Amino acid sequence: MPRISGVDIPLDKPVRISLRYVYGVGPVNAMSILKEASIDPQKRAKDLTEDEVARIVNIIDRSVVVEGALRRQVQQNIARLKDIQSYRGSRHRRNLPVRGQRTKSNARTRKGPRKTVAGKKGVKELHG
Repeated sequence: MPRISGVDIPLDKPVRISLRYVYGVGPVNAMSILKEASIDPQKRAKDLTEDEVARIVNIIDRSVVVEGALRRQVQQNIARLKDIQSYRGSRHRRNLPVRGQRTKSNARTRKGPRKTVAGKKGVKELHG
C-alpha cells in the first residue's frame, strides 16, 4: 500500500483523487504533482510502481508543505493573530466567524448549539 508523507492513500481510486487524502494537497496541487512526475492522473493508485511512488514522494517533500508541518504553520499563524490582538485574532479567541460573515442569523457551526436564554418572552399580566 503506497504511503505518501505518512498517509495511506486509497488504492482503488485514480491517483489524482488519492493524493487529495494528504492534508495540504488539493485538486490543483495533485494535478501539478502528477504532471511534474509525468504520471497519468487517471491511473489507479494500486497500479503505481515503486519508482512512480518515489517520484511523487520526492516532489511533495521538495515543493509542498503537507500534514504536520502545515497544521503547525496554520496554528502558529492563528497564535500570531491572537498575540498581536488583531480583530481576526479576537474572533478566533471567541470562536466566532473570522471572515466577516453575519452572526445574527447564521454561524451555528462556529458558535455551537443554541443556548436558550430564560425570561426573554414577557409574561402576560391581566389588568383589572
